[in-house]
Amino acid sequence: MTGQAPATILGIETSCDETAAALVVRDEFGRGTIRSNVVRSQLDEHAAFGGVVPELAARAHVTYLDHIIAQACREAGIPLAQVDAIAATAGPGLIGGVLVGLTTAKALAAALDKPLLGINHLEAHALTARLTDGVPFPYLMLLVSGGHSQFVLVRGVGDYERWGTTIDDALGEAFDKVAKLLSLGHPGGPAVERIAKAGDSHRFKFPRPLLREARMDFSFSGLKTAVRLQAEALAPLADQDVADIAASFQTAVAEIVATRSRQALEQFASRFPGQDMRLVVAGGVAANQTIGTALRAVCAEAGATLIVPPIALCTDNGAMVAWAGAERFALGVHDGLEFVARPRWPLDLDDMKVRSDAA
Repeated sequence: MTGQAPATILGIETSCDETAAALVVRDEFGRGTIRSNVVRSQLDEHAAFGGVVPELAARAHVTYLDHIIAQACREAGIPLAQVDAIAATAGPGLIGGVLVGLTTAKALAAALDKPLLGINHLEAHALTARLTDGVPFPYLMLLVSGGHSQFVLVRGVGDYERWGTTIDDALGEAFDKVAKLLSLGHPGGPAVERIAKAGDSHRFKFPRPLLREARMDFSFSGLKTAVRLQAEALAPLADQDVADIAASFQTAVAEIVATRSRQALEQFASRFPGQDMRLVVAGGVAANQTIGTALRAVCAEAGATLIVPPIALCTDNGAMVAWAGAERFALGVHDGLEFVARPRWPLDLDDMKVRSDAA
């Protein structure tokens, strides 16, 4: 889209255990430039608990968010008074953290007399590939993170169709639980992948839940249970047992994701005959190399392009929130200070209804 004035957007992200802020500029041609992207991880605060503690996360956001925003402005060389709008994650996520970020954004918007943009965290992930790769609509997104596992057809800003989701654990959550079971530490994804490199991925044949069903939903609870039962049967575990279990689990996951992605691409091809197919992968699990290799093979087979933004933009960050805000701002969309935080906010929920309800 051309002919629009450039816009500078401040993005704030506090939905889980990263406190983040960024400034992104969208030019008149619809291209984005990240001027700053500051993320403070809370891994150290939560490591002893083997997972994220919501109360600790919210407290850390309160402590650090103002400093993170100030640092983002300094690194960008752009004073707060010069931003055109303020975007903040308004859900879904841990409600205490979401409230910290959204309340801060409202205060800044009111004090600076700037528009407020309440951003769906999932939409921020969905639109990141347009910031990094200029991907045109429509395209298919696979979101695999600690809290979400789903396929979404991205038809436009605010226009989404969910094709499949998890019926129990998200994939990142399953990695975390397996890592905890095997005493590998937190976060689980990198820990499991690291130890799996020394393992035999064919030693254990773990189940691939739901793969015989036509729907594109995921289920990882049964797989996680099978891993637990195998670990209990071998206890006490030798180092090689741990590596083999991790490798076999990871291989099962990769096959599940690849099979579902093949189905999703087939449905995209039938819905949009002759349209270039692009599969965008977002979320922290996108960094897993075994899953990435499986997805590349599926896309090559289907004649599709696999797009994975840099991992720093796949995990939670302020730049993706700022960019989602910039896309909305370019369409003339903004929200009132009455916009409410939402612990649950399905991406395919009617966008105008959500904004009407919040007004």
